[in-house]
Amino acid sequence: MYSVCSQGECHPDTCTQMTATEQWIFLCAAHKTPKECPAIDYTRHTLDGAACLLNSNKYFPSRVSIKESSVGKLGSVCRRIYRIFSHAYFHHRQIFDKYENETFLCHRFTRFVMKYNLMSKDNLIVPIMEDETNPNEAEGESDA
Repeated sequence: MYSVCSQGECHPDTCTQMTATEQWIFLCAAHKTPKECPAIDYTRHTLDGAACLLNSNKYFPSRVSIKESSVGKLGSVCRRIYRIFSHAYFHHRQIFDKYENETFLCHRFTRFVMKYNLMSKDNLIVPIMEDETNPNEAEGESDA
């Protein structure tokens, strides 16, 4: 994912906070009390936490259906993961564009959260062109 690609550019000394635009500073939920983390640490903490949660038998015992009580957890995880895309877009644009042009990952993730209403549109701050087409769509493959 982007986190691997950005390791050469996103360092604790250069990206001391997890930010997107000047109005967005994100606190890391991996700590007992949410606190500021360097962006690369926030990214690692978020991806580790998301993997643990999504593999939790307590919240997601089935790979076929999702308990109603666990749906809210998905929105929270998606919001945190989306922040990684936001940081990449606003602070590491060349890396973001290169990776996005190859994978359409942010585009597909954005469409996924919109389709299932997992995030407020107000929080979707990375511009994704609606008229962009994913080459896989032409071949009949799913984009989500």
